[in-house]
Amino acid sequence: MITEIFVNLPVKDLDRSVAFFTSLGFRFDPQFTDENATCMVISDNIFVMLLTRPVFRTFTPNDICDATKNTESLVCLTVDSREKVDDIIAKAAAAGGKIYSESKDHGFMYGHGFQDPDGHIWELLYMDPDAEQQE
Repeated sequence: MITEIFVNLPVKDLDRSVAFFTSLGFRFDPQFTDENATCMVISDNIFVMLLTRPVFRTFTPNDICDATKNTESLVCLTVDSREKVDDIIAKAAAAGGKIYSESKDHGFMYGHGFQDPDGHIWELLYMDPDAEQQE
């Protein structure tokens, strides 16, 4: 059984990325942090390893894409309210993140997203457990 997930993302400036995500309220595990990498804690079992590009390169046989020009993935995190979605989006914009679209309200589901300083796309999603799903 799978018990944890570690998402690995390349970053150009590790200090800038740590400052950005700290301003959004995330914390980092000092046990897995040095000048080349850091472990951002999303929840008890979800982590994002922010790796300098040279270190990230050692994990892949492929070229590293420029996420400001190409999309390599979408990271979607669920939160417990619509207000939390809007709060994190506002913090991301204030910290220099790029808001690339309008929020999406589907009644039972509300989401919005941003790009971090390296261009990685982060979606925030709230799903109302009491709302009836629309088709």
